[in-house]
Amino acid sequence: MNLIHAIILAIIEGITEYLPISSTGHMIIGSSLMGISELDFTKVFEVNIQFGAILSVLVLYWKKFLQSFEFYAKLLAAFIPAAIIGFLLNDFIDSLLESVVVVAVSMVLGGFILIFIDKYFENKATKANISYPDAVKIGLFQCIAMIPGVSRSAASIIGGMFQGLSRKDSAEFSFFLAVPTMFAASAYKLLKSYKAGTLTFSSDELQLLAVGNIVAFIVAMIAIKFFISYLQKYGFKVFGYYRIIVGLIILGLIAAGYDLKIV
Repeated sequence: MNLIHAIILAIIEGITEYLPISSTGHMIIGSSLMGISELDFTKVFEVNIQFGAILSVLVLYWKKFLQSFEFYAKLLAAFIPAAIIGFLLNDFIDSLLESVVVVAVSMVLGGFILIFIDKYFENKATKANISYPDAVKIGLFQCIAMIPGVSRSAASIIGGMFQGLSRKDSAEFSFFLAVPTMFAASAYKLLKSYKAGTLTFSSDELQLLAVGNIVAFIVAMIAIKFFISYLQKYGFKVFGYYRIIVGLIILGLIAAGYDLKIV
């Protein structure tokens, strides 16, 4: 991996992590087209730069994270389902990650859901506060994203809307929930790499990790601000069409014999 590869992957991470379009599908295309998907460092790099994306939420919403103990308690309630299910089904989830077709199909199906989701919630009353049962249910929706190609952001936002939250409030809670969820998942993957003896870096690789986290942080901040503004005005439809196009591209590349790899 060189500096250009690192910057491109970090931009992909920053843009796709919080938008309802699945970072997994985009990482597959990006790393495969650049010919670096099978490198051990690529796998560690893509996990590590998630910390830059996490930091963007903490910086943008730092006041929210200082508001009350109840805020953290509700985040914990929403996080617990993913922690339990992720631990119990870890091997099964890893087996799904071996199928690029699963990712592509999930992208397409998720796209159709996003196209019609605005219509489903049209004219429905919304509430401002999240109860503990609401938080748990949103956490259960988030677990759907353990299927590769299902966007964590989309699953948790839709979960929030099913609990009566507005699009904006659902999106923001999804961002907050990403902090413990992504941190735990990333830390666990890095721990596995450490135990496997692959978590060692050269000075050049450390520089790539630093650049990747900085770029992911900056791009994620821009993406979050754009997404909240766009979502309030126009809804999910464009993201649905985009997901369908990307999913069909992946399926087309597979049909053409292109050897795509999950990283």
